[in-house]
Amino acid sequence: MTEHDCATTCPLIASRKPYYKELTAGRTYLWCSCGRSKRQPYCDGRSHEGTGLEPVRYTAQRDGEEVLFCGCKHTATPPFCDGAHSNLPGGYKDAGEDADVPRPDIVAPDADGIAKVDGRCFVISPGDAGEERYRLRKLVAPSTGAEHQSQFHLSLRDGTSPALQAAGTDAILWFTTGQGTVEIGNRSFALQSPCGIYVRSGEAFRLTAETQVIGYISACPAVEELDTPSDLPAHFDDAWPDRIVAIDEANRTAMGPRWFQMLVDKRIGSTTAAQFIGHIPPSRAEMHRHLYEEALIIMSGHGIIWNETRAARVKAGDVIFFPRKHLHSLECTAPEGMDVVGIIHPGDNPGVNY
Repeated sequence: MTEHDCATTCPLIASRKPYYKELTAGRTYLWCSCGRSKRQPYCDGRSHEGTGLEPVRYTAQRDGEEVLFCGCKHTATPPFCDGAHSNLPGGYKDAGEDADVPRPDIVAPDADGIAKVDGRCFVISPGDAGEERYRLRKLVAPSTGAEHQSQFHLSLRDGTSPALQAAGTDAILWFTTGQGTVEIGNRSFALQSPCGIYVRSGEAFRLTAETQVIGYISACPAVEELDTPSDLPAHFDDAWPDRIVAIDEANRTAMGPRWFQMLVDKRIGSTTAAQFIGHIPPSRAEMHRHLYEEALIIMSGHGIIWNETRAARVKAGDVIFFPRKHLHSLECTAPEGMDVVGIIHPGDNPGVNY
């Protein structure tokens, strides 16, 4: 294709960020796919003529449905954003390029290891389990401001844990340290950290440690506490036999100078929540929001989580909780970069922000 042909038939980047919209049930929207419309993100009825690029129809499912219509026009999931804008020319932007980036005061954590920033956003340190053989600490739950997910920190020095169950919800596990065995119902899996594990609603699990096991347990949707049945229920959903996901460089997705790899997602049965691992080089992302709720585990490195009026330092082991639509920016200040593991719900793509 010649440069002239592309100028008339290739989509133009209307915006390097998606368009947030609230829709009306039953109404059909025509998303502009060519990038030339004067009514972005919608088709204006004429600007696409001669391009071969037709508008995409979408009918809203309910009143107030929240969507992010793609603005770069290069999405693989039209009409919605899939994060493709981060890898287009001019698509990714560090906050350091913006002279108006807020620099609020940094707050210190309280006696419980919690640093509260704006709204319901906070940083929490799980702390050290000390000499306890087994400890389960609640980090994120409805009582701490979450609406869609909970998270618990688990430490098992040796032996076997109690049976655990997130009643009526899925559980997504991330183990940072240790090896042993995880039983899910009547199935047993070798546990070799680091890895992600998926437990479906109605199932329970139990851990046996060969070496000290440290991990994080997320429940999606949120629960206040995990149940501890007296014995491990035998139920296991054989429709989804693969439950453990390891880090695999071949499955990384670039997001500007950053990358992420999906771990637990719809490929192994999780349809409304997802777990990913990502790497952040020394940098500060521009301020942005997500439509999903997120709990972000700092695996290595250190940095600062910025809000509009307050900020907090973060280090390996800490968890940052982000409510939906919360304006924030994570800065990595470690020369070697920062590795993170995130759990998002409801959502399936950490690359989508606005």
